[in-house]
Amino acid sequence: MELGDLELTRVSDGEFRLDGGAMFGVVPRVLWERPCPPNAQNRIRMGTNCLLVARGNDLVLIDTGIGDKHDQRFQEMYSMDPEAVRLPESIRRAGYELEDVTHVLLTHLHFDHCGWNTHAPDGPGGRIVPTFPKARYWLQQGEVEHARRPNERDRASYFADNWEPLFEAGVVELFGDEAEPVPGVKAIRAPGHNADMCIVVLDGGDEAKGVYWADLVPMTAHVPYPWIMSYDLYPMTTLKNKKLWLPRAVEGDWLCVFEHDPDIPFARLIEEKPGRYRAVPVPASVSAS
Repeated sequence: MELGDLELTRVSDGEFRLDGGAMFGVVPRVLWERPCPPNAQNRIRMGTNCLLVARGNDLVLIDTGIGDKHDQRFQEMYSMDPEAVRLPESIRRAGYELEDVTHVLLTHLHFDHCGWNTHAPDGPGGRIVPTFPKARYWLQQGEVEHARRPNERDRASYFADNWEPLFEAGVVELFGDEAEPVPGVKAIRAPGHNADMCIVVLDGGDEAKGVYWADLVPMTAHVPYPWIMSYDLYPMTTLKNKKLWLPRAVEGDWLCVFEHDPDIPFARLIEEKPGRYRAVPVPASVSAS
């Protein structure tokens, strides 16, 4: 779809599953199971909605999914479908080649957001190289520092093979609170999920704006303020940032991209009553301006 001067394409790395209770924290199951029905293992469907943003000769890929460097045990743990269309093929089906990507912008470095940063072209155990050979990779500096020295609570979310080969190849651009690799595509630090996660604000001009929520609002079910993941290291900071950014999205009628929603990647927010918002799905279309 088009957002002013920006052309947006959702590209997926397939679905996976996480524990529903962990995804909704203090919210009782009797509430969250309505929008997100769990399976027998209490796990709910999760999308991997990465985003291609085209502007002129630039093609930005926001986040890169789970990747293909994981063993069978990992795939079973997260209920990954071995027959799913993965990110590189999704990009090709969208009419692009991997060489067309000029910038890869990472919201953070958890395994389900940066897995296709790299791949092993010679198979498991082989040399690991950047997946997008002509791209510069934009990483938040504090997130890199933490990913290299994670704590016991979030160590399982980080895999060095997803970013260290980028440094070895010399293709990394580090940034602080903000980065704008292409005009109208700006990463902004919005902590809560962890200390340095970013959202991405999209500005196509003429008031055509959007936001890629990453894990600040991972699914449409997380739009209500208190619906916050147990995975968040700083839940009260998440709440603070939701109170900052959700009203802006409502007031500006922003297009919202929900990275982990398996059914509703695009939506707009409406205010039902003061401080209470609801996501209204936006179908893929020619123009979202």
